[in-house]
Amino acid sequence: MTCNDNPTVNERTLANMPTDTKTIAVQEVTKTYGKGDSLFTALDNVSFDIRPGESVAIVGKSGSGKSTLMHLLALMDKPTKGSVIIDGQAAGKLSAKKLNLLRNRTFGFVFQQFFLNGNASVLENVILPLKIAGVSSRVRKAKGMEVLKAVELDDKARNKANDLSGGQKQRAVIARALINDPGIIFADEPTGNLDSVTGRKVEDILFGLNKTKGITLIIVTHDADLAARCSRQIHIQDGQIVKTATGRRI
Repeated sequence: MTCNDNPTVNERTLANMPTDTKTIAVQEVTKTYGKGDSLFTALDNVSFDIRPGESVAIVGKSGSGKSTLMHLLALMDKPTKGSVIIDGQAAGKLSAKKLNLLRNRTFGFVFQQFFLNGNASVLENVILPLKIAGVSSRVRKAKGMEVLKAVELDDKARNKANDLSGGQKQRAVIARALINDPGIIFADEPTGNLDSVTGRKVEDILFGLNKTKGITLIIVTHDADLAARCSRQIHIQDGQIVKTATGRRI
């Protein structure tokens, strides 16, 4: 097999990529939608911590509240009550500018649907966050090639994203998540659109990043096997934590 058929994390490349891992504390968080008779409680008084370097699975059926919880952890939404605290900073007390800076400098995102521009090159997709941040063309292209090498996709840098396989697209998304040297990666059903073999390879990359770089990995999933690979599982049902468990951490 070629390296593209059996991708691994390029540990030498990753060793030179800094990370700034932070603690996340969720304190008595409630999230509701609507009012009166239409009031819906998506999360109900949820509290827990995520320590730097952990791999944590948020597990639950559709409608359990797990995606709502991820959006709050990633500072994409605000709780109705309670606090999300990132490394001692209460997110709800930060200005919009500081919140955006914290999110952009700390988090990377891997989504099930990829969200790639199919007509743009793989490299252009990966470096987009740096372009938005105003980083020079030379620096962002060099960094883009670095992260593509880390997921062994540098030979596809100038291919259009539409020409990639599903597994290659997800690896490109992982490279894009790495472009800002995040301390935390959020992965929302990262293997949901992939076959089992390709999905396992993508999982190996994510857990390799967690092990090699100490990047905190937070995975939202209903896949029990994927969740079991995490060091800890948080099970959500009807907006509440019903169980926590220790995974086998493979």
